[in-house]
Parts: sequence; structure tokens; C-alpha cells
Amino acid sequence: MEHIDHILIVDDDREIRELVSSYLTKSGLRTSVAADGRQMRSFLEGNTVDLIVLDVMMPGDDGLVLCRELRAGKHKATPILMLTARSDEMDRIIGLEMGADDYLPKPFAARELLARIKAVLRRTRALPPNLQISEAGQWLRFGDWRLDTVGRHLLDKDGTEIALSGAEYRLLRVFIDHPQRVLNRDQLLNLTQGRDAELFDRSIDLLVSRVRQRLGDDAREPTYIKTVRSEGYVFAVPVAIEEARS
Repeated sequence: MEHIDHILIVDDDREIRELVSSYLTKSGLRTSVAADGRQMRSFLEGNTVDLIVLDVMMPGDDGLVLCRELRAGKHKATPILMLTARSDEMDRIIGLEMGADDYLPKPFAARELLARIKAVLRRTRALPPNLQISEAGQWLRFGDWRLDTVGRHLLDKDGTEIALSGAEYRLLRVFIDHPQRVLNRDQLLNLTQGRDAELFDRSIDLLVSRVRQRLGDDAREPTYIKTVRSEGYVFAVPVAIEEARS
């Protein structure tokens, strides 16, 4: 039987929940709704979904808190598309750092929401463009580091685990999947977010800085992620695939 994507819509506005659910259902998707974090948690305890549409501005635990909670638990790999009435760039950067896969500001057209959902699902299901590895039981080794592609964290040469946010993991994977190739900011935005560069352009520089910190890379003389003046960034070390040790 053909798989029908299941979308969970979390929004305290009943009208938006109903309108979005109705449109997505008519477009061939399966939908469920939740009015707040409590209902979302209860639903996810007994159900699996392919993507969560999550409103930022909600009473109680807002969308940013819920996004961070999802990324820290068993649903860390579930794509999240956030709806926000906020126009402040920093709110969007915070959401990106917490692991949101895309943002759509309110008010929005239902057709654009559908297009964004499909784009996020395509991107998260796509195989890495260069390495084409199976995620199950694989490490990616570079320099003194290993990246756990299942747990989505780093291990240093002593075996110490370094946690990564969703955004940090995605950016590092893009670099690792394109080693020794210069990538400009637009390419990094499209590969990590699947959308044209808008308000996220500065967030790439922020994320590069954060990933460098995770790797212990000196920004003035980096070993792993080097800056190419007027062009972008390059992951400057070779990458190898190895089986994860149990």
C-alpha cells in the first residue's frame, strides 16, 4: 500500500487548525491536530507522523520550547515546519538553532504551506549527495573527530560525546557530504534549509561559528571549515566512512 504522509498540526488557533487540516487532506495528505503542547505530547505517545507543523506563538509552552523538546527526545528526526507571526530575524535564527527545518510567517497561503511541506519531506528523505551511505550503524570520520549519523552527535579522539543542535548537525553534514569543495552562503542555505536565502543569510555565518566551536576550530586559522574570501566556506579535510562499533 502506498504510504500517505501524516502531518501533525499544532496551533492554538482552531480556525487555522481546521483550515490547514482541510486543505492538506484535500491535497492527499493525512492530518491530525493538537491545540497545545500537552495535546501534542499525548498524541505522539501513541502515533508516528512524517512532519510537524508547529506554531511559535502559543500559550503555555511556545513553539520554540516544544521544538527544543522534540529535538531532545525520540522525535528528534521528525521534520518540523514552524509557523510564526513574528518578523524578528533573531526569533527565526533561534528556531533554526533549535532544529526547525523551515519557517513560514503568518499570514500564509495554504498552497505555499503545502509546497514547503513537500520540499522539507523530499529533503529529509534524500540520500547524502556524495557519500550515499546508509545511516544505520555508520560513523563519518574526519581529522580527530567521528560523527555518529544515528545519534547525531560528535565524538572526539578520546571518545567524549559532543552534542549538536539540529541546525549544527545539518550544516556539518552538508560540509562532510561536500568535502574540499567551496560552498557559498546561498548553497549552504538551500542545502540546509531547502529554500531561497531570505532572512537566514546571516544565520549561516552564526552556524559556521558554532560548528567551529564544537570542533575546537580556531576561527583565525581553522583546520576544518576554512573561509574562502568573497566565495564562502570549504570543508578542508578528507572524510572516511567506518562501521560504528557496538
